[in-house]
Amino acid sequence: MDSRRIYRHFCMMARALEIVGERWSLLIVRDLLLGPRRFTDLANSLADITPTRLTSRLRHLEAMGLVTREPPKSGREVWYRLTEAGQALQPAIEALIYWGQQFAFERSIAGEGAHAVSAMIGTKVWLNSQPKPRAKSLVWVWRLQGEGAYTMRFKAGTWELMQGEAGPADVVVDTSASDWAHFFTSPNGRKLPGPDLKLSGKRSAISTFARIFQAELGET
Repeated sequence: MDSRRIYRHFCMMARALEIVGERWSLLIVRDLLLGPRRFTDLANSLADITPTRLTSRLRHLEAMGLVTREPPKSGREVWYRLTEAGQALQPAIEALIYWGQQFAFERSIAGEGAHAVSAMIGTKVWLNSQPKPRAKSLVWVWRLQGEGAYTMRFKAGTWELMQGEAGPADVVVDTSASDWAHFFTSPNGRKLPGPDLKLSGKRSAISTFARIFQAELGET
């Protein structure tokens, strides 16, 4: 019997979990969904993972054909990216995020970091679960302090997320990943803008943004 077999149970779910079911593995895949990242990027976004364990998980995912390494374009750092098989896990990861939003929802507790990739993917999953906007297209940009920019685009009835700033944007959000996560996970009484959450754009576009996020809109 293959030594990788953990469950000794003939089921494709069991086979999948034997590949990606270890702690951190799916979170690594999640953090690579938006494009290649360096080892240091992954270590920062995963926070509590040790370098040894991150190295082990990356080697396992590489051996299983989910992750591949790209030689450095400059300097010495290697970039990691998903293969086609790794990218194909996106629907499963987003389904787990949505399930968590529906059935395992909790506000963050002391010591839990909020990072850009997880916060923005969670936002995209939530937006796609909501009634569709009346507008045919929308472009929103988040500028997250110390973590770069992310663009959310609504087109053809679906919200899509990409790393970087793709303009022109209808609304620009200037905040931090933790402050956005705090706003986004507020169960009620959301207010925009806030002391740590600034919005720019036309008033009508900001009103649409606030309405979609079920927030009370003050002076911008």
